[in-house]
Amino acid sequence: MNAQKCKLELKAQKRHINLRDWSWAFWPALPLYPYGRRQTYCHEVVEDTIWTFDQLQGILYTIVPIRMTVISLETGGLLVYAPVAPTKECIGMMNELVASYGDVKYIILPTSSGLEHKIFVGPFARCFPQAQVFVAPHQWSFPFNLPLSWLGFPPKRTHILPENPSLAPMSSEFDYAILDIDLGRGSFAEVAFLHKRSHTLLVTDSVVSIPQEPPAIFQLDPYPLLFHARDNALEAIEDNEANRRKGWERISLFAIYFRPSTLETIGLGQAFRDALKAPDRSRKAYFGVFPFRWQENWQRSFAALQNQGRPFVAPILQTLIFPQDPTQVLNWANQIANWDFQQIIACHFDSPIQATPDQFRQAFAFLEQKDSMSENHSLLAEDSKYIRELEANLIRWGIATPPKEGNYQ
Repeated sequence: MNAQKCKLELKAQKRHINLRDWSWAFWPALPLYPYGRRQTYCHEVVEDTIWTFDQLQGILYTIVPIRMTVISLETGGLLVYAPVAPTKECIGMMNELVASYGDVKYIILPTSSGLEHKIFVGPFARCFPQAQVFVAPHQWSFPFNLPLSWLGFPPKRTHILPENPSLAPMSSEFDYAILDIDLGRGSFAEVAFLHKRSHTLLVTDSVVSIPQEPPAIFQLDPYPLLFHARDNALEAIEDNEANRRKGWERISLFAIYFRPSTLETIGLGQAFRDALKAPDRSRKAYFGVFPFRWQENWQRSFAALQNQGRPFVAPILQTLIFPQDPTQVLNWANQIANWDFQQIIACHFDSPIQATPDQFRQAFAFLEQKDSMSENHSLLAEDSKYIRELEANLIRWGIATPPKEGNYQ
């Protein structure tokens, strides 16, 4: 991203701020930070063609971007991939695009399991009543499977994406590939879209890339970065570039590994004693409670994770989801690797990712190895220990099944 352009976009979006424009009334349905007040950052990726809309979302200040992509159609109108919260600010930005490029024609829900994406589709679709909604197959809800109309999807405008992409109304401009893994108690589905004209691949969760610097959306709300930049509760929360970068690196480790090897938790007794001495004991700072301690070598873990910006599969998917049907996953990755794209827009972390089809395919090579965390990924193996322990417990409790061996074609 051009740094000057980024600064200009942020400056423009800070004008005429009205807190009501950030309001998201349905936040109790998924009570994640920033709860009922969500800012939106819009970035033009390809001039007059592709825009991304970022918001922040997470828990305990472990916050990452959640991203919607909007594409202008050659025939006029817009396609929306993976909607975000339709706040007044977000819909205002969308309406500016509508005024220039035409109505929203298609809204895509590209996942069956991602509640953080699914929950916004119904409210977003109601803001654009002329749009057709297309969803990934085998949608499900917990604890009961409910009809999509009961979950807020407009019944007369909601359709399952056809298995054959040529049957979809947007097929002249897009190709797509459906990954649909049966997990027994639900499914993991992701639909990757290829925008042919711009050579851009859209994915939801399957691959990510970790930028070295915090994504631009954090310039609107840097507090989570500053909270995690501290080494203990006694350290003041200070805003500077070094702390923003440090906080981002630690948040990334939290978000990817849940409990990275370089993180220690301190006892509750010590955490509360430290909280009494903390310089900031406000509710925003969790009343001074900060139960973390990072080992001196934690930067090495981030360096391995950042991996020069290449796309990779997050450890939670490497361990718990994709090994459930490695043959299907590899065939899906091979299909996508035959497409012509130069960049990837994912729904989380970095965007756009400059990557080739071969680099996308390489991200799934772990499924072809007996030990997915090979010697070349020793730091990833070390940091993924908690996720592997989680997998073992889920299998022991009968919630998950052991990974299968793949014989892809």
